[in-house]
Amino acid sequence: MSQVKERLKEDLKTAMKAKDVFKRETIRFLMSALKQVEVDERRELSDDDIYKIIQKSIKQRDDAASAYKEADRKDLYEKEVNEANLLKNYLPKQLDEAALKEIISRIITENGASGMKDMGNVIKLTMVEVGAGADGKSVSKIVKELLN
Repeated sequence: MSQVKERLKEDLKTAMKAKDVFKRETIRFLMSALKQVEVDERRELSDDDIYKIIQKSIKQRDDAASAYKEADRKDLYEKEVNEANLLKNYLPKQLDEAALKEIISRIITENGASGMKDMGNVIKLTMVEVGAGADGKSVSKIVKELLN
């Protein structure tokens, strides 16, 4: 079994013992999403697969949070932000902006990317290299900045 899944199970047990409803429900929701993918694809998920699902879940919560903020629903906004922050704990350490710029600059140079027409390819190559170490939004922003 993957290390991330083991950690999630242990944290779920801890949250249940501590009667931490928020953490328990957030982890349960994530575990059910993982289980759904495993059942649909009939395979055990690797850590990388789990990281992708966590990143997708964080993005969904960020989108929901911004919608709640626009609708002036502070209670729901805070819940979504807190859930996203909790889920971020299960991702590997994120690369800082300087390290990410260095990697993207190298990829641009190696592949001869020269303009915005190459943006998609540079983002794809960067995401393959950094994996769960950075989110697509940050990568996209830096690539756009460096290709302009």
